[in-house]
Amino acid sequence: MSTECTQKSFGFHPHFQRRVEANFKGGRISSNGGGVLLREVERKTGMLQRLAKCFEDRRQPGLIEHQVEELVAQRVYGLALGYDDLNDHDDLCRDPVLALLAGKRDVEGQQRRRAEDRGKALAGKSTLNRLELSGQSVPAEERYKKIAFDPEGADRLLVDLYVEAHQSPPEEVVLDLDATDDPVHGDQQGRHFHGYYRHYCYLPLYIFAGRHALCARLRPSNLDAAAGALEEVKRIVGQLRACWPEVRITLRADSGFCREEIMAWAENNGVDYVFGLAKNNRLRQQLSTAMTEAHARHEATGEAARVFAQFQYRTRKSWSCDRRVVGKAEVLEKGENPRFVVTSLSAARWEKQALYETLYCARGEMENRIKEQQLELFADRTSTGKMASNQLRLYFSTFAYQLMEGLRRLGLAGTRMARAQCGTIRLRLLKIGALIRISVRRVVIAFTSGCPDADLFARAWEALRC
Repeated sequence: MSTECTQKSFGFHPHFQRRVEANFKGGRISSNGGGVLLREVERKTGMLQRLAKCFEDRRQPGLIEHQVEELVAQRVYGLALGYDDLNDHDDLCRDPVLALLAGKRDVEGQQRRRAEDRGKALAGKSTLNRLELSGQSVPAEERYKKIAFDPEGADRLLVDLYVEAHQSPPEEVVLDLDATDDPVHGDQQGRHFHGYYRHYCYLPLYIFAGRHALCARLRPSNLDAAAGALEEVKRIVGQLRACWPEVRITLRADSGFCREEIMAWAENNGVDYVFGLAKNNRLRQQLSTAMTEAHARHEATGEAARVFAQFQYRTRKSWSCDRRVVGKAEVLEKGENPRFVVTSLSAARWEKQALYETLYCARGEMENRIKEQQLELFADRTSTGKMASNQLRLYFSTFAYQLMEGLRRLGLAGTRMARAQCGTIRLRLLKIGALIRISVRRVVIAFTSGCPDADLFARAWEALRC
C-alpha cells in the first residue's frame, strides 16, 4: 500500500548564508502562461467551438457544471500544452490559465456547487473520460455517457479549416497519404500483431496537405496499408472541389498505396497521382541500361551516381492500362539502389528527374508531421478499450496539432520559429511561468521577467491581433 506524502516544505542546500526552502503554496501561479497565444488562434479560427458542435449533449441541463464546449477545449488545450494523461486534470482543474483557455467564466472555481469542488474551475479526469467514451448515439438506458459524437462532422471540419487557411484558391493541392503504426499494450478492440512492425498495434491512415492534417483515421492493423484510403480521398477531393472547382489535385504516397482502384479512380476523375512502385525483375530489366551508366559514373568518380529513365509499364494482371513509370538507377558505395514511381503526370509537366527528386521525395515532409503529432501531441495514446473512443482521442490530438499549426501559420510566420516543431514552440512560448491576478474587471497574467523569448512572444501576439 502506497503512503500519502504529507511533506509541506522542502529544504535544500543553503546558498551562502541563506537557507533555501520550497513549497507548493505560491497561489495562483501557472506554468502555462503562454497558452493565451493559443486562445488567440482559436479566436481567429473558431476550430474548437466548431469541434464542440460535433457533440450532442443529452445530459440534464440543470445538473451540468461543465459545458461540452468547455470540456472539448480543456482536453485539446491540455494536449497542446503537453498533458497527455487524463489523470493530470485532477490537478490541472485548479490552473486558472487553463480555465481561461477553456472559456470558464468562473476561472477560480469559487461558484462550484459542492464545497469540496470549490477552487477547481475545470473538470477532473472522470468527467473527461466520459467525454472520450462518447458514442455516435446515446442509448435510452445509458446513465453516465450521455454525450454523442459525430465523426463525420469532425472530418468535414478538418478540410474546412484547410480551405479557410487560404485567402485565394491555390493552383494545385498535393494530398500526401501514409500509414504508420500505433503500438498498443493492452487488449484494445481492433488491435492485431503486425508482421512488418513486429508488435501489436493499430494502423492509422493520415492524409496531409502540406502542414495541414485533413484526415486521421484509426484502423485495425490486420488490413492492407491502402484499405479505406480511396473512400477518404473521394470525400476530401469532393469537399475541396466544392470550394475550388478549378484546383489541380495530386495524390502522393509510397508503394503501399499503389493500387489499381485508386489509380483508376484518379484517372477517371481528373486527379493526378505519383506513387512509389515496388521493384521486381521486369522493372529492373527496364532499368538495366540506366544502371550500367550509373555504374560507369560511380567507377569514374567514386561518388554516388544517379541516372533516371522513364518507360510505359503494365502489370500482367492487376493494372487495367499502361502507365508512365520513372526509374532511378542509383549506385552507392554499398551497391545498387533502384527505385521506381508510377504517375499520371506527363513528361511535359514533370521531367523524370524533377518528378522523382522534387515532387515525389517531398513526401518525406509528411512523415515528419506524423511523428510530430504522435510524439509531441500524443496521437499514440490509444489506451481505452474501445476503438471508437481511441478514434476520438486521435481526433483530439489532430485538432491540438491544428491549433499549434495555426500558431505557426498566423503568429510565427517570418520569425525564427516559423518552422519549429510543436514541442519546441511549447517549450519556448507556451510553458512560461506566470503569476495570475484576478479581480472583478481584469485577469492579469504576469510573466516571468527572465523569459528569453519575450520578443518572439510579442511578435506572435502582434501578428495574432492583426
